[in-house]
Amino acid sequence: MFKVGDRAVYPAHGVGVIDAIETKTFSGKEQAFYILRLFSNGMTILIPTDNANQVGLRGIASDKEVTRVYKILREKALPSDSQTWNRRYREYMEKIRTGSVFEVASVLRDLLLLRVGKDLSFGERRMLDMAKGLLVKELSVAQKSTEERVEKHIEALFEQRSC
Repeated sequence: MFKVGDRAVYPAHGVGVIDAIETKTFSGKEQAFYILRLFSNGMTILIPTDNANQVGLRGIASDKEVTRVYKILREKALPSDSQTWNRRYREYMEKIRTGSVFEVASVLRDLLLLRVGKDLSFGERRMLDMAKGLLVKELSVAQKSTEERVEKHIEALFEQRSC
């Protein structure tokens, strides 16, 4: 599925590059692993090639997917504020853990919209930062752009709403 040098996304950790594909022996059984180095912190993750799909390892968003992400970010429906912050936090963490760029975009959108009307809890602010970091990193790689440019573009989408 992936080759050395391919860029990939690991759920809740972000974008990295496949530095190598190595075979290692565990309990007398040989198994091939992708060696993924994350761009955000240089951390290396070993992912068995046999279950890369099950753990959510995926390629970088395509142009069509990037367009859909921006469409999600532009949606104006305010999320329901009727549930407690910790229930919302758990729900959003589940979305982030899926590794779906669309789920991460919806979490970022919802938290940015909630922030307009009220103060976010400490956990929600951290989650907003996490979702923004994951999304900005992937969109910058997908669009061959700088993270600063992508972040400014996303912020501009939400500045227009609060005016």
